[in-house]
Amino acid sequence: MSLTKTERRQRIKFRIRKVVSGTASQPRLSVFRSNKEIYAQIIDDVNGVTLVAASSRDKGVTKGTNVETANAVGKLVAEKALKAGILSITFDRGGYLYHGRVKSLAEGAREAGLKF
Repeated sequence: MSLTKTERRQRIKFRIRKVVSGTASQPRLSVFRSNKEIYAQIIDDVNGVTLVAASSRDKGVTKGTNVETANAVGKLVAEKALKAGILSITFDRGGYLYHGRVKSLAEGAREAGLKF
């Protein structure tokens, strides 16, 4: 029985989520990557609330290559988080490899001042 790509990613995602959880003091930065866009949310899992969100569809995100756009989204989500008083987070790669767009988003968030 072979798994489809999405089923495989879901299994990896659930395995990660057993360990990675966001609190009010250190929320979780969750990444979702579609073929066209990339989305990032900062989530407090204890209260089940999304504190900050950003995506490549937002106004003000520079369009370029996929990796450049992901970096811009990382910077945008970090700026919003810092405005909301969030300084440190835990990173949830969402079942994707820490490579390419996901890595670029994380680096953009770090450059803008988030600690994780």
